[in-house]
Amino acid sequence: MKVLIADDEPLARERLARLVNALPGYSVMPDMATNGHEALKLIEDQHPDIVLMDIRMPGMDGLQAAAKLCETSDAPAVVFCTAHGEYALDAFAVSAVGYLLKPVRSEALSDALAKAQRLNRMQLASLGKASVVGETSQARSHISARTRRGVELVPIEEVLYFIADHKYVTLRHCEGEVLLDEPLKALEDEFGDYFVRIHRNALVARSRIERLQRSAMGHFHLQLRGLPDETLTVSRRHVPGVRKLMDRL
Repeated sequence: MKVLIADDEPLARERLARLVNALPGYSVMPDMATNGHEALKLIEDQHPDIVLMDIRMPGMDGLQAAAKLCETSDAPAVVFCTAHGEYALDAFAVSAVGYLLKPVRSEALSDALAKAQRLNRMQLASLGKASVVGETSQARSHISARTRRGVELVPIEEVLYFIADHKYVTLRHCEGEVLLDEPLKALEDEFGDYFVRIHRNALVARSRIERLQRSAMGHFHLQLRGLPDETLTVSRRHVPGVRKLMDRL
């Protein structure tokens, strides 16, 4: 996979190049960009697979360059590498597939490059849709979460459930879990076609429901596909709705 680096700081470019070249399957292109204009020209001429791009650059910045790429049909995947965390929402609005905070760690970079490699063009085109609930009626295709690795994108189809606990919501997905700073009710409103409420503090993926069990104590528990060793509690008021849904599945 060919990787283009766009950053106005020489030391940052050199460090990223070393990190990328140390990873199997990726090679840094010899020409690098120092601003958005140069990045777009190199992308047009040399067709990289992935672009590692800073946000704050002189002239055309990284967000502006990524917005231009959204207008093309064969754009490379964009992973932002920046010292500023406040642009994450803007980054995903221009279809970025990753958002790494400097100093970029090798493990986080490896994960971001692998994710960029997996996403197909249709997914890339949909990442920027409905970045803010209320701007459009279409739900997001991915949910972004701030983690120690930067900002992680979780595809909706990989989400197993949401559990609310005090001020945060835990999102459990196929490969682990992340914390969200979003109300459970807002998630239910946006993704109601994909998730069903089983408890006042829990939403589960409709497509993952496998079995409803009743314990000897009379409590109801839900088994999800993909979680063979874990069950979720279903409150009595939500049991009829879950049963009705399961009859339709």
